[in-house]
Order: sequence, then C-alpha cells, then structure tokens
Amino acid sequence: MNRRQALGILAGAVAMPKTVLASPGAAAAPNVLSAQVVRLALRHTWTTVMSTSSFRDVVQVRIVRDGITAIGEGAPIPRYHESAVSALRAIESVRTLLERADLQQFVPLLAEVGKRIPGEWAAKAAIAGAVADFVGQKLGLPLYRYFGLDPSAAPLTTMSIGIDTPEMTRQKVSEAADFPVLKVKVGLDSDEATIAAVRAVTKKPLRVDANEGWKNKEVALRKLHWLAGQGVELCEQPLPAEQVTEAKWLRARSPMPIFADEACLRLADIPRIAETCHGVNIKLDKCGGIFEAHKMIATARAHGLKVMLGCMISSSVSIAAAAHLSPLVDYADLDGFLLIGNDSMQSITVERGKICLPSRPGLGLVPRAA
Repeated sequence: MNRRQALGILAGAVAMPKTVLASPGAAAAPNVLSAQVVRLALRHTWTTVMSTSSFRDVVQVRIVRDGITAIGEGAPIPRYHESAVSALRAIESVRTLLERADLQQFVPLLAEVGKRIPGEWAAKAAIAGAVADFVGQKLGLPLYRYFGLDPSAAPLTTMSIGIDTPEMTRQKVSEAADFPVLKVKVGLDSDEATIAAVRAVTKKPLRVDANEGWKNKEVALRKLHWLAGQGVELCEQPLPAEQVTEAKWLRARSPMPIFADEACLRLADIPRIAETCHGVNIKLDKCGGIFEAHKMIATARAHGLKVMLGCMISSSVSIAAAAHLSPLVDYADLDGFLLIGNDSMQSITVERGKICLPSRPGLGLVPRAA
C-alpha cells in the first residue's frame, strides 16, 4: 500500500457516518418497546394551589431485550402544557430510534431523543428511566452503585399533606405518624387554618410548599415570619417563578431557607436563579430524567446551593429512579408512591421516614404482591 492509498482509506474512515445508536444485530433482534398511560388512584383527594384531583395519569415505558425487562415512568405536569397523552405521543415518535438503539450507549441515544422531542420532559424522564433500568440490570448493579453512592446515606423523606379541610388535614397528619418530618402544602387564604390543624395533632418539624401561591414579596415575607414561629424549617417556591427580582429581595430577608421549585426546571436554570434561593428542588419529571437530574445536583453544588429531590404523584417506578440519586442530596420529598392506592410495582421502602434502597440491579423493581 502506498502513501496515497493509505490517505484515501483514512479519509474514508473520517467521513464515515457514526452509527453509535445502532445496536449490533439490531435488525435481527430489535429492542421490544411498549408504552402506555397508567391511571394512579389517590388515597385522598389531592389539592394544591394549582389543582384538585382524585387521580393522576402517568406514562410508562417498557423495553425488553436480552431477557431483561426495563421500565421507566414520567408524570406529566399540566403547568408546562404536558399530559399523559402528549407524552405517549412523544414516545411513539422515537419508537424506531429506541428499538434500534444500543441502550448501553445511552449518552448519544438520550441526546438524540432530546433533539427529536421538543419539550415533553416527562416523556424523556420515562425513556431515561427505562434506559437506566436496563443498563443497571445488564451490569448487575443497582443504580446507586453505578453512580458510586452509599445507600446508607439516603436521607429521610417527608410525607406530604395536601390542602384540605381542617378535619381531613388532622386525619392525614395522624396517618403520617411514622414520618419524622412533614411537608405541608400552603399558598392560599386558608394557610393559617391548615397549619393550626397540623399543629393540633403534632409538634414535628414542618416544611411547606407554597407552589407560587403568594403573589407579592411583602405577603410572602409576612407568611414566612409567621411560619418560622410555627416550627417550619424551609419553604418551597413562595413567589411566582417569573418574579426573579422579588425573589432576590425575599431571599435576603427570609427567616428560613427558600427552595426554588417551579423556578428550577432544568440545568440551565440553576446559574440564573442561584441568587434568588438557598436551594433547589430537582424533579426528574421537570428536567428529563435521572441522568439530567444527576447533572443538576452537581451544578447546584457548584453554585453553593442546597439540594432537594422532589417528585410528582407517581408510582414506585418513577420514585425509584429519583431515590437512587438521593444519597447525593440534603433533603428528599419522595413520597409520591405512598399517596396512591394502586401501585403495581415496588422498589424502595420507607422505614420511619428513612429511604431504604434495594440491592436488586437497575431500579430494583419487582411486581407488588397482591
């Protein structure tokens, strides 16, 4: 071979298109993908500033290959114009890509999914969860081991108390007797009655989530001072997400840490809001899944912020994906699967508020016993 021939071969190799997303032998044995909308029935009617409901619809993805069944789930958030139907449609739009992909090459795969699906972050979270579950099972590792984490470092999770009548609020608090810390939804004119109902039953530490319910900074500051006197440790999203200047003002005067929730959707939001809060609430359904959440945790730490892992009302499938990252964070609010009555799978357990991670590979999911 002369020099000109060698250079020609090299040039051809450089020009060759990449096929990193194609699984070897995929034409003969593609990944088998299915997706469906699942309706989760709530144990109690769930009310926040934004909505009231007795059920939640989520989307689940299953991928079968090499004797492995991997599952992921996303809980669409109506505030961001997502629904289970639109999430399902988004997943179907990348079916061929997912069926032909080498799932272990998930970095370019999920990047391509992100390019092809505008928005629909819950759909992306479901896909990422299924891919992560597959990779963990293929390697024989629970995902916290894949990320190099110590399961004993998983934090306590709060139990959430939705807005309700004083009588039902007291009942919900009594049902949460095993949880050392409670999270109470506020943000309405009924805040004082809600906290009074909680305090009639327990003296436990509380955290509150206003879900953007206080519409100006002076009201928010007054509420925060009053809540501090009621034994509240921190507050999530006291002001509407778009009130950035007001949030900086409130952060400088707040008697307790403020955590951004609706103002912190994805990684790029963190540098922008770092001066408006003391910490961020990261949710897989907002950011696009477990791998994006992992990046967000590191970015928040780089900006000196505390980190909470939150969730939507979800089944054990979605909660497990977040829980495997929980040894990295300061606070957890991963009780979504405890709020439903028809969870078909199980993974993590909660013992007196402590998140207990499974030793099974991947997400560690198994069918729930009847």
